[in-house]
Amino acid sequence: MTSVDLNSYVTFGYLGVFLVALLAQAAGAGASWGRRLVRGTLIFVWVAHTASIGLRWVESYRMGIGHAPLSNLYESLVFFAWAIGLALILAHYRFRAGAILLLGLPMTVLVMAYTFLLDPEIKPLIPALQSNWLVAHVVTCFLGYAGFAVSFVAAILVLLSDSSSSLAKRLPATRILDEIVYKSVLVGLPMLTLGIVTGAAWADYAWGSYWSWDPKETWSLITWMVYSAFLHARLARGWSGAKAAMLSVIGFGAVMFTYFGVNYLPGLHSYF
Repeated sequence: MTSVDLNSYVTFGYLGVFLVALLAQAAGAGASWGRRLVRGTLIFVWVAHTASIGLRWVESYRMGIGHAPLSNLYESLVFFAWAIGLALILAHYRFRAGAILLLGLPMTVLVMAYTFLLDPEIKPLIPALQSNWLVAHVVTCFLGYAGFAVSFVAAILVLLSDSSSSLAKRLPATRILDEIVYKSVLVGLPMLTLGIVTGAAWADYAWGSYWSWDPKETWSLITWMVYSAFLHARLARGWSGAKAAMLSVIGFGAVMFTYFGVNYLPGLHSYF
C-alpha cells in the first residue's frame, strides 16, 4: 500500500467518524458512550493519517529524494488535515463539545478530498526549499492554522446559538463555545508567530533577506494582526460572544487567503 492509497482510506475514515458523531449526537449529545465512541474512532483514523505521512516520508527516502512531506500543495493539504484532526481531538477531549466535530470533521474531509484532484508525485526539492527551516516553518504555521480552524468552527456555532432557530437549542452553551473560540486562538497565535519568525529566518537563508513584502509574507502579517486584535479586544475590551466570534471568522478568512489566495498573486511563495 502506498501513502496515496492510505490517504484515500483516511479521507473516508474521517467521513465515517463524522457519521458516527452525527448518530451519537442524535442519540444524545451528553451520552458518555457516544463521546467515547466518537473520540476513539477519530483517534484511530488520525493515527492512520499519521502513518500515511510517515509512509510518504519513507517513500521519499526510498526514491533517493529524502525530504519531509511538506513541500507542495498536495503534501501541505494532507498535513493541514492532520493538524485539524489533532486540534479537534484535543478540543473534544478538553471541552466535550460534540458539535465542534460536526462542523470540524467536514472541513477535514474537504481538505483531504481536495488532494484527490492534485498530483501526488514525490518530486525533488528546488534549491530554496532545501533547508531544515522547511519543517520548522511549515509545522508551526499549520499548527497555528489548525487552532484557528477550531476557533472558526466554534465561532460559527456561537453565531448560530444567538439565533432563535431550533438548531440553536441543541448547541452547547454559548459560554463553552466562546471559551473554545478564545482558547484556540490563544494556542494558534503563538504558533503562527513562530511560523513567521522561522519563515523570516528561512527567507534570509534562501533569498538573503528576512522580509521582502511578498504577498504570502504580507498576508501572514495581516492574519497575525487580525488575531492579535482579537486577543486585545478579548483581554482589554472584554469582547465575547458574537463580536469576538465575528473577529475569529474574519481571521480565518485571512488564513484561507494566506494559504490559497496568494498562490494566484505573483511572488516567491506559491504552491502552483
